[in-house]
Amino acid sequence: MNARESITVDVVAVEQLTPLIKRFTLALPDGAPLPSFNGGAHVLVSMQEGDAWHHNAYSLLSSPHDTRQYQIAVRREEASRGGSAFMHEKVAAGTRLAIGSPANLFELAAGAKRHVFIAGGIGITPFLAQLAEHRPEHLELELHYAYRSPEHGAFVEELKAGPHAANVHCYVDSEGQRLDLLKLFKNLPADAHVYVCGPQGLNDAVYANAALLGWPKAQLHSEQFAATDTAGKAFTVVLAKSGIELEVGEDETILKAIERAGVTVESLCREGVCGTCEVAILEGEADHRDQYLDDDEKAAQKTILLCVSRSRTPRLVIDL
Repeated sequence: MNARESITVDVVAVEQLTPLIKRFTLALPDGAPLPSFNGGAHVLVSMQEGDAWHHNAYSLLSSPHDTRQYQIAVRREEASRGGSAFMHEKVAAGTRLAIGSPANLFELAAGAKRHVFIAGGIGITPFLAQLAEHRPEHLELELHYAYRSPEHGAFVEELKAGPHAANVHCYVDSEGQRLDLLKLFKNLPADAHVYVCGPQGLNDAVYANAALLGWPKAQLHSEQFAATDTAGKAFTVVLAKSGIELEVGEDETILKAIERAGVTVESLCREGVCGTCEVAILEGEADHRDQYLDDDEKAAQKTILLCVSRSRTPRLVIDL
């Protein structure tokens, strides 16, 4: 199956894990196995609400060794643009959803023996499948999990009861427990690979502390569970191949405006990191918000990532 293929699944269970996080268990209607995946993979969930569609990417947190079901976890966002609110308010056991086949932008580095995971809040989710996939005797895995208070520590009991429990370290902010990133990096072996998933502030702090010690960037890996700010002044986007002109609202992305018009665009991450929704700019100037293009590419104004970036000009013409 390719990343754009749609899979119809039934929600077979919904669990309230914390005041803000629910876990959803998904299965095929006929009970057949779902497509295989590796730890770090995610699926795109498509949700229809009246005439509106929401498309959100969620990490698979269940074991890759058992594909009879998938599990995802969704945090209710205060400023939800529809996806997390829909999942929390409209989805129950028996609901039917459409998902894409698994895509993976957060795999473990091939050949590395020591892997250190740093998670903040809902950023724990991709690491759950990584831990379930590998036995401690086969691979050295270490988890550092920070969350704000005990009631918001999703999956903690499962982690402490799991095979990697000896290498799971939790940090509860309300109890004065802070993860000392500089100390962590100082104590790591030189060949370790470090993975971080959480709020932008945590990702930035990991990279900043690693830089202070001259840690090789090639050994740092990140996944952001939510895109950076994508809002801004409204503008017009023109799809050159079809001649379609669309108004991109202040609080929507180019990708969502295009999908609203019924046009399909491949986008695996929807967070500006994978590059699959990159298209050429024919006219206008992009306001780049992605983490994929480097500084020179952004300055060249040749392409734009539709899932997060905006336009600096009132009109943007793209090769689509």
